[in-house]
Amino acid sequence: MKLWQALRAPEARFTFQDLADAYSGGQVWPYFTTSPWQKQEELEHSFLDYVQNAYKASGVVFACQMARQRIFSQARFQWSTFSGAKPGPLFGSPELGLLEKPWPNGSTNELLARMIQDADMAGQAYIAREGNRLRRLRPDWVQIVLSAPPAEAVESDVKGYLYRPGGQSGKSDGKIYLPDELTHWTPTPDPEAQYRGMSWLTPVVREIRSDKAATQHKLSFFENAATPNIAVSFKESVTNEEFDAFMESLNGAHQGPRNAGKTLYLAGGADVTVIGADLKQLDFKVVQGAGETRIANAAGVPAVIVGLSEGLQGSSLNAGNYKSARRNFSEGTLQDLWVGVCAALETVVRAPARARLWFDKTQIPFLRDDSKDIAEIQQTQANALRALVDAGFAPDAAVAFLAGDDLTALVGQHSGLYSVQLQPPGIGQDPTPGEEPAQ
Repeated sequence: MKLWQALRAPEARFTFQDLADAYSGGQVWPYFTTSPWQKQEELEHSFLDYVQNAYKASGVVFACQMARQRIFSQARFQWSTFSGAKPGPLFGSPELGLLEKPWPNGSTNELLARMIQDADMAGQAYIAREGNRLRRLRPDWVQIVLSAPPAEAVESDVKGYLYRPGGQSGKSDGKIYLPDELTHWTPTPDPEAQYRGMSWLTPVVREIRSDKAATQHKLSFFENAATPNIAVSFKESVTNEEFDAFMESLNGAHQGPRNAGKTLYLAGGADVTVIGADLKQLDFKVVQGAGETRIANAAGVPAVIVGLSEGLQGSSLNAGNYKSARRNFSEGTLQDLWVGVCAALETVVRAPARARLWFDKTQIPFLRDDSKDIAEIQQTQANALRALVDAGFAPDAAVAFLAGDDLTALVGQHSGLYSVQLQPPGIGQDPTPGEEPAQ
């Protein structure tokens, strides 16, 4: 039996053994052999590790993710007809109610928040449609089932998605979702995988660890009376065995960020010299701030938007620079995310004829300055439109030129009349002797 025929059979959802049978033509595969999983793509990095050791343990990561989530989740879905590459007027339909209330007590805001949270932590978000509701699938419990191993076949397509609570080692029965039953959103594609996405946290794992270590060092410094580092020297009479024993004891009690600033007690024969630096001498703010900014850059959020230290000083707070940073965030990061999520969700909502799922961002307070910019652009375009019409070009051709930035739209579209009242040439001029005045 073909896989697609097996998955569309009228019986209940397939078990893992049924899936193995569909692939093998009836051959039974043990659950824990590697054969069936060679045709699956799994997360390269641990979703739980990112959640527990980055999102829940790093204030910088949490702040960057929340800056993305707060604005992204405020958009609302609408339909739009496209003229070329540009969206037309927005309109609604009853089908959008599925996105407005995706599950009991759910909302569009929560749907988008969940999707970007999963995408940020795991590199992808999965939303399945089950009748008249949507269901969020935890990304590390989903496996992508392919028609052939990508490393062994030229043609390898997604045949379905295997979802099992607890992951591959879980004890619950799994479910099979066909590609048209599930939204798979990957904002940042993984260059090493064919269909999988990559978390923005992956390139800055070392920065996150460094930031956490710096924070722990600062905490330990104050918990241990804020004492600086010291050097210990001994007299010549100290033997090698005594020195080794002392060093082993000293290192065990004072090495590591948790022991930073801890008071040191010495016996006779040892001389202590302060060689360390306090937080001010270390320029701690600069050291930690640089790492924070690199994390924010990976998230696509300017440091001044997140509220990081390097973004709250100097010229960053100037009105023009802040406006530029805000525009970079909205027109770069957020616009890309909104376009991608609309395309991904079209698999679980039925679009009207010649329409596509789009987003309405007009009611987002963060983007109100964009509305002012748009109004100024429209005023400039209106002035240009009037100038073109006054110059004798057909109004429709002038609109097409401004909308598409295509000068060829004006070719052959001149009326032959000129400003100001668009009268034929010669009107109002003195007639040549022997000729009748122009009518």
